[in-house]
Amino acid sequence: MKILLINPPHTAIGSRIPGEHLPPLGLLSVAGPLIDDGFAVELLDAEFGPMKRVQIIDEVLRRQPDVIMLGHSGSSSAHATVLALCRGLKRVMPELLIIYGGVHPSYHWDEILRKSADIDFIVRGEGEETARQLMHALHERVALDGIHGIAFRRGDRVIATAPAPTIQRLDNYRVAWELIDHKRYTYWGGKRAVVVQFSRGCPHQCNYCGQRGFWTQWRHRDPVKFARELASLHREHGVELINFADELPTGSRKAWQAFLEALIAENVPLLLVGSTRASDIVRDADILPLYRRAGVIRFLLGIESYDEATLKAIGKGASMHEDQQAIALLRQHGIISMATYVIGFEEETDGDYWRSLRHLLRYDPDQIQLLYVTPHRWTPFYSKVEERRVIQPDTRLWDYKHQVLATPGVPAWRVFVWFKLIEAVLQLRPTALARLLHRDSDYRHAMRWYTRIGRQVWLHEVREFFFKRRRLKNGPTLREFMGRSLAEREYVLAKTPAPRRRSDDPEAP
Repeated sequence: MKILLINPPHTAIGSRIPGEHLPPLGLLSVAGPLIDDGFAVELLDAEFGPMKRVQIIDEVLRRQPDVIMLGHSGSSSAHATVLALCRGLKRVMPELLIIYGGVHPSYHWDEILRKSADIDFIVRGEGEETARQLMHALHERVALDGIHGIAFRRGDRVIATAPAPTIQRLDNYRVAWELIDHKRYTYWGGKRAVVVQFSRGCPHQCNYCGQRGFWTQWRHRDPVKFARELASLHREHGVELINFADELPTGSRKAWQAFLEALIAENVPLLLVGSTRASDIVRDADILPLYRRAGVIRFLLGIESYDEATLKAIGKGASMHEDQQAIALLRQHGIISMATYVIGFEEETDGDYWRSLRHLLRYDPDQIQLLYVTPHRWTPFYSKVEERRVIQPDTRLWDYKHQVLATPGVPAWRVFVWFKLIEAVLQLRPTALARLLHRDSDYRHAMRWYTRIGRQVWLHEVREFFFKRRRLKNGPTLREFMGRSLAEREYVLAKTPAPRRRSDDPEAP
């Protein structure tokens, strides 16, 4: 059976403004085991262009696959695009089998299958083992009930099998890097780049996080094998920058230190960027020189709020002192700190926004990324805000960069002005501008690239807000708009080992 993986175009501003693209790691991760099992697999990355729907359909007609697999890292905000694309594909190729995976369909599987006759199967949770078992069953025309982690229709009924087991040994599954032309994928101002995962999951209890329950538990790759793979990507494909997709790559100090030492031993000039918690940076104060020697150039830290009560309410488990300490430590070791700060956790006032600005100035991060709170139905946070009003009905814009929930007492235009003012003040303050002249060339390049892209995005968002986008003045409540909470589904995977790969078990399918 011939399989075509499609990475659909995304509407998020970040996908368009830089003019750069990163490989679709999720699809490539599913592809590796399928190729190793003998399936013919190709990738169509429609982010390039981006391709219009009719162009994607024409390309599918040209390639004539038996099966389409779709998924997107944007997940919820890309969902409407996926539905429209599947409708178009089934219209011209009704016999085509369409398999949909990712975070959003893992939680909304029943609604999707009831509302869209164009999607045949949904893979819930990690896709590597589930997708290969599903493809073997389809190829051999055997019953699907024994495959864990899928949903499908049987007549008028929507069937969901038991949760798939958590993959304990991530190294048993490889990424199909051979499906991409590495020259096309760049980031960080033209540097050849890839997205990778050292670990999956996060043990912390942030109640708004849409990823926490998707991976169910924290696990990591073999540090030495992982370092060897990154070195190979540089030597064989000229990769210069590694972007970690992990929620918490530093979750185990022992494993992370082993990885850093192994990568240093490989002696390759890679730059590493990713996200972590301030507490892990403070914990690793004594090994931060290893971070820099290995190539770490920036870590994103989720600051989220200036208010201790809010941090406690959202389960962040962080402290303002620790956040500030982490930023200072990163700077001491030549590593850029990017602080993410979220607007909308509470029903804020103008005074709250003013205090947020002062708070962030005290922190003095190198870079700032402001986000709007964006509720996911499968998180505990959803039930806390389900009576707030929705002002943005276009779910393609539920991408953290557009306000979706009303703030009582502060109109959307004023929230937006505060949002853009905080960004401008943080990025144009003298200490931030001085870092554009930093003595370290990698640090200087990163600051200048981000400032240039940030300026373009800032102006684009201002034009879009005032001249392009419609907002509801008296919209429905979140519950009326999205439906009831799905928090009981938060943990997708079963905390039991996955079946062994074929290479380990000759009797595996």
